[in-house]
Amino acid sequence: MNNDNLIWKGLRRSDPNRPRPLADAVLRLIWEERQVSRADIARLAGLSRSTVSEIINEILPMGLVAEVGEGPSRGGRRPIVLEFQDDVCVILGVEMGGAHVAVALTDLRGKVLAWESREHPVRSDPDGARVVIADLCQKCLEAPEAMGRPLVGIGVAAPCPVDPAHPDQLSPVVMPAWDGKLGLDGLSEKYGVPLLVDNDANLGALAEYWWGQGEDVDNLAYIKVATGIGSGHIIGGEIYRGATGVAGEIGHIAIDPQGKRCICGLRGCLVTMVGGHALEARAAELMTEFPHSSLVDQKATIRDIENAALMGDPLALEVIQEAAKHLGTALAGLLNLMNPAVVVLGGDLARVGELVLAPLRERVQSRTLVSSVAAAKILVSKLGTQSVAVGAATYVLKAALSDSRLFPVVHGSAKAANGGKSA
Repeated sequence: MNNDNLIWKGLRRSDPNRPRPLADAVLRLIWEERQVSRADIARLAGLSRSTVSEIINEILPMGLVAEVGEGPSRGGRRPIVLEFQDDVCVILGVEMGGAHVAVALTDLRGKVLAWESREHPVRSDPDGARVVIADLCQKCLEAPEAMGRPLVGIGVAAPCPVDPAHPDQLSPVVMPAWDGKLGLDGLSEKYGVPLLVDNDANLGALAEYWWGQGEDVDNLAYIKVATGIGSGHIIGGEIYRGATGVAGEIGHIAIDPQGKRCICGLRGCLVTMVGGHALEARAAELMTEFPHSSLVDQKATIRDIENAALMGDPLALEVIQEAAKHLGTALAGLLNLMNPAVVVLGGDLARVGELVLAPLRERVQSRTLVSSVAAAKILVSKLGTQSVAVGAATYVLKAALSDSRLFPVVHGSAKAANGGKSA
């Protein structure tokens, strides 16, 4: 799927001196190798040295690549080493949670330079959420670590399905208060950069694939447990979205057809048993059975439950174990169907680690084909609470490495970012 379907309100910088399309592949190769000579580029890309020299002459004025000295000789003249400049630009990644907003400012290697997070009823207050998003983006760009570097773009992770053909439209079923509109036009226009939108679990999966637990595999599933529950899937190294962007809505698999009514209109969906509000409600129900729990006589939040579980509280452990079993039932079906090499658990429950992983793996083991279980590792996120926002920024980076017209021309920014020293 081409980037034009994924970049909403996006733009292509119309510099007549922009590199030709072949240069995009060479730029991506330099990014992947970090440091490489022209001769190595010719060998790795299957291009003539004269063609590589022409392409490098087109790329160097962009400021994304610098000549950083001589490499070892292989019998002739010592080659000039080219290095991708990870720190000359920045990217904003926005996570819209059900009840919070988080923003990460990253460099061009996924490193978080600045981080802002704020609790907010995102699902029920769209106008307020838009204000919070704009405020946190500005705070990140004003952070000392930003150093005034040019912005490549803004990635936004939405807590609902996103149709790739209409990424500015939000699901009226999952987010009815938003009236089907993302409404972040002004943010893209304010900074003069493209704004890319995708589902939050998809972007969590992308972050884990590029920087986390999935760096060595091509097939990965990411399960986000928060206010809602979603799954993102990497197949063959690419996000799998389905025909209209709703692939991975694991939270709306009916675990108990006679169960509680879900916001989607169905009964017994996984989210009604494992979502954040469901776990808080379950803790309240169990308090009479665990009178000595530290959670008794309080309205326990999901964070309270996690903290208590980590301290060995029996009520909290019961809530976590029940949730793990329900999640394991759904995950077993996913493993049998998709057979990913790695499953990464992110969001709220990931914080308790083995307390959720042990019963989860046990339930999966009893309900999954042996060959599928043997091949899949079930792990907690390496990136923790920052995974989705970092994934949103990574989404922008991925698009820019495929189409260099999305990058700003940074010229001397490499030296500025390094305090005036050549990289």
